[in-house]
Amino acid sequence: MSPRTTTPPWPLVALFTAGYLAAYLLPTTVGRLDATLPLTATEAGAVGSALLLGSAMAGFTLAAYVERVGPRRLARTGLLLAAVGYGTAALTTALPAVVAGAVLGGFGSGTATAVAAAGIAGRRDPHRVSTLGLLGVSALAGTLYLTIPRLGPGHGLPLAALAVTALLTWPATARLATPVATAQVTRQRGPLPHRRSGLVLAGTLLLWSLAQNSLWGVSGRIGTTQAGLTEVTVGAVFAVALGAGLLGVIGASALGARFGRALPIGGGTALIAGCIVLSASATDLATFATGEIAWNVLYPVVLSYLIGLAAALDPRGRWAVLIGSASSLGTAAGPLTGSLLSAHAGYPTMGAILAAGLLLIAAPMTLVALRTTTPTTEHARHEGRTTAEQATVGQPDYRPAA
Repeated sequence: MSPRTTTPPWPLVALFTAGYLAAYLLPTTVGRLDATLPLTATEAGAVGSALLLGSAMAGFTLAAYVERVGPRRLARTGLLLAAVGYGTAALTTALPAVVAGAVLGGFGSGTATAVAAAGIAGRRDPHRVSTLGLLGVSALAGTLYLTIPRLGPGHGLPLAALAVTALLTWPATARLATPVATAQVTRQRGPLPHRRSGLVLAGTLLLWSLAQNSLWGVSGRIGTTQAGLTEVTVGAVFAVALGAGLLGVIGASALGARFGRALPIGGGTALIAGCIVLSASATDLATFATGEIAWNVLYPVVLSYLIGLAAALDPRGRWAVLIGSASSLGTAAGPLTGSLLSAHAGYPTMGAILAAGLLLIAAPMTLVALRTTTPTTEHARHEGRTTAEQATVGQPDYRPAA
């Protein structure tokens, strides 16, 4: 999608919500696959990974085609695939059909996310729109975590929720605008800019997401097996945690770029590492709830700055889609990684390993954030444009320095 677009923010927020919801519902999806189908915990984690791998592959495949195919057509295709795939997986107990439906649904979610990421990158303030998207998906996921346990057992409920969400998002695609061809857009065609920063951010965000979702994918089992809680109690903790995450996102939106990106990304990642250790070692409700709530406050805050940083590297949204897909790839590997680590080393050791990995990658992520600056009005004038002209072409407020 080109930087110049008349698309209002709310259709992008709706697409973002529909695309990200599968990852947010991962613990209950994997937990119910394990509990109601003839699958081991590791096999259920592998199905969750396959779903998210389908989402990542969509992003890698479509990064260069959002603008060419058109956001409206691509978004509708993705939502249709999500509805059909998740709906099929929800309505059957045949394992091949469940896996195939989950992967197809994941590809649809990834397609919707790719369109949303490209559109968000073309906004003047991508951080603000991404925080609105995180607010939407956190609120919806929190509501579902309170609702699903009360509707009964079965693997189909979380998958059906994903399918229904895709269908309800369809009307929003009518407001996705066709990009406007301009000389500014023509000049931006060509190789990806800022390749070194983009590749570093893609690699580190893959590992960052892997660590987050290794824990998230087994959090439900930590609560029920190690902490001895019921599914209803664990669902309530997740709902409260996601609700607290809303406060974190609101705070990030209010702060904006006031403290830059480096401090929220580097410092937030270090704090998340501590939350992971606490959650993974929980043996009672208080410890489990504290770790999960603190983690869910910090996670969307750091993610919102990372999305804004990716958008800043290329106003056409190509890096945003590619880096988002790298993140999805890490997310996809998370459930299986968490299941394998916890099965062989136990939950506390798994948490220590994931925390150590996060601390190692915090430095290069922070360095990329430091090398990405916000231009002043004078800098924009030196480039031959006034701030008003920048707003006219829909350029982001951020100009990467590397």
